[in-house]
Amino acid sequence: MAVSCQSLPGGRRSVIGQTLMFASLTLLLSWSCPTLGKKKLYIGALFPMSGGWPGGQACLPSAQMALDLVNKRTDILPEYELELIHYDSMCDPGEATKLLYDLLYTEPIKMVLMPGCSSVSTLVAEAARMWNLIVLSYGSSSPALSNRQRFPTFFRTHPSATLHNPTRVQLFQKWKWTKIATIQQTTEVFTSTLDDLETRTKEAGIEISVRQSFLTDPAPAVKNLKRQDARIIVGLFYETEARKVFCEVYKEKLYGKKYVWFLIGWYADNWFKIKDPSINCTVEQMTEAVEGHVTTEIVMLNPETVRGASNLTSQEFLNQLMSKLGGKNPEETGGFQEAPLAYDAVWALALALNKTVGPLKAKGRRLEDFNYNNRDITAEIYRALNTSSFEGVSGHVVFDAQGSRMAWTLIEQLQGPGPPADQTVVIEEFRFLSQKLFVSVSVFAGLGILLGIVCLTFNIYNSNVRYIQNSQPYLNNMTAVGCMMALAAVFPLGLDGHHVHRKQFPVVCQFRLWLLGLGFSLAYGSMFTKIWWVHTVFTKKDDKKEKRKHLEPWKLYTTVGVLLIIDVMSLMIWQIVDPLHITVEKFVREAPKGDLDVLIQPLLEHCSSDKMNTWLGVVYGYKGLLLLLGIFLAYETKSISTEKINDHRAVGMAIYNVSVLCMITAPVTMILSSQQDASFAFASLAIVFSVYITLVVLFVPKMRRLITRGEWQSDTQETMKTQGSSTNNNDEEKSRQLERENKELQKIIQEKEERVSELRNQLVERQALRSRRRPSTATQNHSTPLLPVPSNDSKSLVPPPGYPNPTSDNHSLPPSFSNSSNLYQPDGKISRNNCHTSRIQLLYK
Repeated sequence: MAVSCQSLPGGRRSVIGQTLMFASLTLLLSWSCPTLGKKKLYIGALFPMSGGWPGGQACLPSAQMALDLVNKRTDILPEYELELIHYDSMCDPGEATKLLYDLLYTEPIKMVLMPGCSSVSTLVAEAARMWNLIVLSYGSSSPALSNRQRFPTFFRTHPSATLHNPTRVQLFQKWKWTKIATIQQTTEVFTSTLDDLETRTKEAGIEISVRQSFLTDPAPAVKNLKRQDARIIVGLFYETEARKVFCEVYKEKLYGKKYVWFLIGWYADNWFKIKDPSINCTVEQMTEAVEGHVTTEIVMLNPETVRGASNLTSQEFLNQLMSKLGGKNPEETGGFQEAPLAYDAVWALALALNKTVGPLKAKGRRLEDFNYNNRDITAEIYRALNTSSFEGVSGHVVFDAQGSRMAWTLIEQLQGPGPPADQTVVIEEFRFLSQKLFVSVSVFAGLGILLGIVCLTFNIYNSNVRYIQNSQPYLNNMTAVGCMMALAAVFPLGLDGHHVHRKQFPVVCQFRLWLLGLGFSLAYGSMFTKIWWVHTVFTKKDDKKEKRKHLEPWKLYTTVGVLLIIDVMSLMIWQIVDPLHITVEKFVREAPKGDLDVLIQPLLEHCSSDKMNTWLGVVYGYKGLLLLLGIFLAYETKSISTEKINDHRAVGMAIYNVSVLCMITAPVTMILSSQQDASFAFASLAIVFSVYITLVVLFVPKMRRLITRGEWQSDTQETMKTQGSSTNNNDEEKSRQLERENKELQKIIQEKEERVSELRNQLVERQALRSRRRPSTATQNHSTPLLPVPSNDSKSLVPPPGYPNPTSDNHSLPPSFSNSSNLYQPDGKISRNNCHTSRIQLLYK
């Protein structure tokens, strides 16, 4: 049996028959139609359809569109259906009090309240804490609502009105305005906003010379502004009161080129053309009075074509909203600009409720168990909303610690009086990320400069230590100075037209170029010189290697000087022939679809010259060859060990890192030149990392060795002893070489003396043996008597087997061997005049 979920069979039935059929169909439909089995969750909402801000005219249809999509989704609250119960608050706190009472004391129970209008939201949010209710507003900008102590359960998709004050102050400073005036409607939202603006202007050195307020009639306040000769005026009031104000402005002639008005940006586009019985000015007069006013407002419609949580782009949302409004003129529909905020508010609530289902189920609770005494469910909903983060039709939705929406600020100006030429042109778009990035990178650069100063001081202070001397401390000093110059280039690299006057900007461009160029030449050039010398000496033939083993420091310094001169000459030629200047890059004007009154003109300032690419090609080509050659030399000398430059392996490691970072950064920054934040971040961080790696690799091991081994003490004392006899490194090296050779010769002589002593003992034994044999031989042979042989006669000594017979006195045993101390000079050294030929012959047998 098939039953349609859209239509029910009808006809005449008896009462009993109709009742039975209704019961059976109800049971059947609960099985066949899943939506009928869903549990309902109720949202109580207040939409102002009239009053000071009739935002409900567009926000209510927008919220209903979001509810329809949420209830159709199977992945969001599949067991529940959201239903909106709403009333017209007329943006009046008194009326809102009565409606809030009806919402709270009338069934069913509402899980969340959604008010609009700051005055109404203040009342609702302050009372909601007593019923453990979450309040999510779509159109409240009062700074007072950011007070978590007073409004602990309040969230809003509309940012606080104080978000515009930093932008206003920056505009005042940019245009060098030191005095401003204010006029406000006497309500809490505008009073707290103005208090915050006054605090910020005082910090910036700007004076609020005139401050006027009104409750219902702005005429006296406008006259006082005229009397006080106010020129720069900030107006804070609702749209209905804005028409009253500018009708009086027209009467007092407080408009034109001499005056600048700053207004709130969330009015309807043609708010000054809407017929209002409370004013007696024509549309033409109102148009003339408001011409040229500046507004600040958040970006309420996502400018990018992305599909967020609702799977709709911002343009698709506008098309559906226009269809929902039934052909109404958007410019005359209250809350049309805030409609995306109401749409995203419903989605934020639905996603938060969906996120609480799991945690509540783990605790044995359900969303339908909520009542006004249940704090656990309220706490789970609060936690889910507080961590919300998704892409909506108004942009990225995320809440700060006070429950307020974070967004970009948009600055607009009404230009061109008279229909149909009225058009709103976006003159600038502020994004505060670059400022934070500049400060963060500057901190790292400053710390790097301090590290460079520490390394330079350490190297200078310990320049007499032998270990430091063998690392060529003067070249290390050049490396440290070059690193600090490169880090100093980060500061002008992050400056733009907001920090420096346009006339002074070419000087900033010069500082960037010269600091980077000379810093690179000093830092990398000194390391390159070390590795080049090691490669030159130890990769040559033996005859040439012996000639080059004596290190001459002036040649190293000359090499660095040549590299530095090449850079100086190339930069000078560049600046003389084609100097750097500021250029403004204009991008294609962006006209958002469906809003033909808005034109966005993106601008970007560059340091450039007429043949910038040619000069960059020359510089990058020259530096690139040096980097590649440095990598090759570092690889070739990685296994060489020398005392002349004992840190060349560390230098090679630094060259590897610097070369890789430079060769990656150069092309990437050219590609990202049109993206200021990304280009600055990539270039500055590459400089910072290169410098940190170089300083740490070169200097930290030296510091560690001197501190852990205490070598600075022993080496310093030894150096002090040898300074009287030697004034340079070459003389000291020669002296130490002679001392080592002298010790080796002494050792050899000692061994020969021991051998001579042994041979003497053998000769004495042989002589005694012969003396005993001769008497017996003479008796038997009747030979002549045996003559005594003096023991000191060398001719009577017969050498042992294997030694030649002495033939003359020249080959006799030198008497000097009887006293070996004659071989040595008083200072323990052997001189050429002290060596006899007989000694040398016996010495090397």
